[in-house]
Amino acid sequence: MLVLTVVASLAIGARSLAPLDVWHALTGADAGAGAGAADSAVAVVRQLRLPRAALGLLVGVALGLAGALMQALTRNPLADPGLLGVNAGAAAAVVTAIAFLGVSDLSGYIWFAFVGAALVTVAVWAVAGGGTATPAGLALSGTAVTAVLYAYVTAVQLLDTASLDRMRFWTAGSLAAARPGTATLVLPFVAAGVLLTAVLARTLNVLALGDDAARALGTSPVRVRAAAAVAVVLLCGAATAACGPIVFLGLLVPHLVRPLTGPDLRWLLAFCAVLAPVLLLGADVLGRVVARPGELQVGVVTAVVGGGCFLAVVRRRRA
Repeated sequence: MLVLTVVASLAIGARSLAPLDVWHALTGADAGAGAGAADSAVAVVRQLRLPRAALGLLVGVALGLAGALMQALTRNPLADPGLLGVNAGAAAAVVTAIAFLGVSDLSGYIWFAFVGAALVTVAVWAVAGGGTATPAGLALSGTAVTAVLYAYVTAVQLLDTASLDRMRFWTAGSLAAARPGTATLVLPFVAAGVLLTAVLARTLNVLALGDDAARALGTSPVRVRAAAAVAVVLLCGAATAACGPIVFLGLLVPHLVRPLTGPDLRWLLAFCAVLAPVLLLGADVLGRVVARPGELQVGVVTAVVGGGCFLAVVRRRRA
């Protein structure tokens, strides 16, 4: 499925390309053949669609892992970076940087996104009660903080018309701004988050038994949660800085994966890292197809499709 969605992302758009043309563009088989359709296909694939697909892969991995981590960390099946305010914190920080500090590229966005995600993570944890926070308290405080931050983002967009055009596609969640160097900027942060997640997977399985059982087995719940929060900030900060806040992906993917893997987080996280990019790239391709010759932003598509799919999952679980 992942291979097919990557191929579709490279081949489908305002101008559709045959798989053979995509292959030639990637391998350089037609390079130097002179001006014409072959050279045009090379430019479309290498300059536009390949960076977009690479960014979609990284962002999908980041959001899928972050959603599974948040649900394991809070023992709440409704937890995801969007519901707990992490994406909103990163979005508010980036919008502030655009509107008031004149930051205009990803190399600047990414640091503001990390700061915003980290501050909101701490704020939600504190509002929910700190060390005594319950899963329900975290969800409620995250929802409240998210509402406040997105109201702030909307207000800034309305008041600063000069920055509105730069912010409106970013705040909708989009892969369209990807350029050849975008994935390279995001990769180190996503890789660090993935590595930390892999190290924590076995320990989080122990933590799922309860804090008392974890302590009896030699695990410190506070340290594990702190390390998992750092991983979530790395993953969500990088993803949100690169393409804006994308909702429902981190919430939905673990629910789709659990019937295949069971509760073991080592398998759950691995499958989420593969399925989330499939859904994100699939939503991106769908957005290009339904609104030709324009396109719907991927954040809009994931919100519509993901919301419907999540309602179906909830109804099935109740049944």
